[in-house]
Amino acid sequence: MSVANASQHLRILENARLVEVRKEGRFAVYRLADPLVADFLRAYHLLGEDRLAEIQRLRERFFGGGQDVYGVDREGLLRRVQAGEAVVIDVRPSNEYDTAHIAGAMSIPLQQLEERLVELPRDKNIVAYCRGPYCVLASEAVELLGARGFQAFRLEDSVHDWRARGLPIETGRQPSASPTGESA
Repeated sequence: MSVANASQHLRILENARLVEVRKEGRFAVYRLADPLVADFLRAYHLLGEDRLAEIQRLRERFFGGGQDVYGVDREGLLRRVQAGEAVVIDVRPSNEYDTAHIAGAMSIPLQQLEERLVELPRDKNIVAYCRGPYCVLASEAVELLGARGFQAFRLEDSVHDWRARGLPIETGRQPSASPTGESA
């Protein structure tokens, strides 16, 4: 989508009071106007998945085309994290992580993942997540991690899905970490 086209769509959403905008120099920074907007979008996507077979075909096209990308459900993730068997990484851009993220997740944007592999433990499962079931960032992270010898999984949930289920989320930046993954 072109920048002009995206800007036009964002202005329509702003006029509908679904997003808010603030100017930073030449840039416009948009955010959801209310957590209820995320709830609405989540319900809309669930309804679409339930009613439209084409959506399932699209998911298979992007995520099932022979890729060795394994998913993990939220209950399985919670069990693994509580047992100390898994590390959760948020592969979205840092500014999205700062806005909200799954509690305890590390911020490692996909573009930085290759250079930051040393921060990840090799003796634990790595679970990557991004913006939800149609976001390819987590799948790309899992592929890269698998190619580098990590046991990696993809969580389909977004932060909004997590929050909607009453699961813990946090805001703000993560503490800096040492190469062993320990907080500095």
